[in-house]
Amino acid sequence: MVKIQPFEVEQWMNRLENTPGVLNIAETCAASVSIKDLVQLCTDKDLPSPLSTSKKLTYGAITGSKMLRQRVASLLDRGLSSPQADATSPVTSPLPAENIIITQGAIAANFLLFYTLVGPGDHVVCVYPTYQQLYAVPESLGAEVSLWELTKENHYVPDVKDLESLVKENTKMIVLNNPNNPMGSTTPKSVLEDIISFAKERDIIVFADEVYNPLYHSLPDGQTAPPSILTLGYKKAVATGSMSKAFSLAGIRIGWVAARDESIIEAVAHARDYTTISVSQLDDQVASYALSEPVLGPLLERNMNLARTNLEILSKFVEKYHSVCSWVKPTAGTTALVQFSKGGLVPVHDPNFVLDVLDKTKVLFMPASPCFGLARDFKGFVRIGYVCETEVLKEALEVLGGYLEKFLLE
Repeated sequence: MVKIQPFEVEQWMNRLENTPGVLNIAETCAASVSIKDLVQLCTDKDLPSPLSTSKKLTYGAITGSKMLRQRVASLLDRGLSSPQADATSPVTSPLPAENIIITQGAIAANFLLFYTLVGPGDHVVCVYPTYQQLYAVPESLGAEVSLWELTKENHYVPDVKDLESLVKENTKMIVLNNPNNPMGSTTPKSVLEDIISFAKERDIIVFADEVYNPLYHSLPDGQTAPPSILTLGYKKAVATGSMSKAFSLAGIRIGWVAARDESIIEAVAHARDYTTISVSQLDDQVASYALSEPVLGPLLERNMNLARTNLEILSKFVEKYHSVCSWVKPTAGTTALVQFSKGGLVPVHDPNFVLDVLDKTKVLFMPASPCFGLARDFKGFVRIGYVCETEVLKEALEVLGGYLEKFLLE
């Protein structure tokens, strides 16, 4: 029997997010949209409906429709560049649609990738903190996992020098998460290039979970949004993503695995035959519509503006209550890690804090130490998903402020 640790953040969410009257600032998707919303965002009113009611609902294309795979490829090709190869190289030319497999969300894409590529005798290096799946699944498959710890001093950006002591002779894969969940930090292009260069010398796969890409909404002046890992000139780079976070469509359960190496895609496709035959044709149609140019531009503009607006609201809250809460302000994604402390001195017990806040205010966020800190790190921190509807965030922070004044401020 495979031994796998409980998926803490998902279990906490499952237990609590349906609390009656909840003010949910734990959700990590940019505020969800409906099909009606997508149609209203579309700048081409002649574009056919996102759902064809006359199409027969067969299994459909096993790896995803060609239209959807082409649109995902175009999304990943944005910022295509490489200092290491010319534009005609297979690793820097446009990504073929055939190098993409559509999956049931990024969570299935990630699982399939690990299930296919790692096992007993392999070693994996994974950034930490990150989504628990990215280190728990390879460990459950028998691989040894070393955590690449991100530090506050480095703004939670990976320090490539650390790889020298982390990588072993049997290291099969380096796992990244960009933008990072839960920190909301950005690994810039220059660091990605250094990681690629390091891995290329040692023939190590570089896997990037890019589920929050391209929500690089609050980068420092002079810093540009990093491209997908697939554009940086390395054939053994692999990326996953989905329609859930940056594109507000978690309900259609569409994700993808993309790789330059055809053998990786073929291996993942073979493993996928044992799990899901195909994704829903209806979901595929909606995703294809959302990634069409007349819809994609307005949808991303909506979510970037929402993220910037809400981050400013959260930032003012942290500033107002700076005596009892602190953070490293996010630059991307939809999540922030905020530490709360009693009287500004002793960190709260974050699991109890989350439950007490929910009980007294109906505000929900996630405790960081069990969900992202292996029950030992990030004590007193909570993860806040701030790219919800702005009014929900405002109301939640207003009542949370009342709680802090009553129970934490001295």
